[in-house]
Amino acid sequence: MVAIPKERFTLEGYIEFDKNSEERWEYFDGIVISMSGSTLTHNRIAANILTSLRSGARSHGCEALPADMRIKVPKAPPYRYADVVVVCGEPVIESIQGLDVLVNPRLIVEILSESTEAYDRGKKFLSYQSIESFEEYLLVAQDKPYVTHYVRQADGSWLRTDIEGIDSEIDLVTIPCRITLSEIYAFVEFSAPGQ
Repeated sequence: MVAIPKERFTLEGYIEFDKNSEERWEYFDGIVISMSGSTLTHNRIAANILTSLRSGARSHGCEALPADMRIKVPKAPPYRYADVVVVCGEPVIESIQGLDVLVNPRLIVEILSESTEAYDRGKKFLSYQSIESFEEYLLVAQDKPYVTHYVRQADGSWLRTDIEGIDSEIDLVTIPCRITLSEIYAFVEFSAPGQ
């Protein structure tokens, strides 16, 4: 993530800035941060996840959407971007200054990097929890076959499962299907330990 240090933005100024940009930007209390500049590995993982989720989602009345879909996050206005998002049933779209913002995501996927991991695991996850429909969260490592899977429980708590190893599988709850880490990490090469 790279911040634009020149000026602080109002919420309205940020939305106008984001609307006219070819990159993805997020707003944090007046500071605008670039969410662009993904690596080849990041893009491969995102494409693999989107492909894997699309077929399972469609058969359960859900839809998997790529990174450009804005998500309304009540605790982090006006919206955030995720790497992949799944909506079930009819998407609820709100217009914010002419921009489509998804209100009812069920599953959110973030692909971790050194610069975003702490944020994606911490403040961003806490903010996402303010979305009423949000039930499932995947945090996907880039440097090894490793996924952290969170599922919202009936009491509002979150059950965490860590899945490691290229032969492992994830049983999703939002869309009852199974995806393998070998699908997620197709075409991804990992460095040998110590390199």
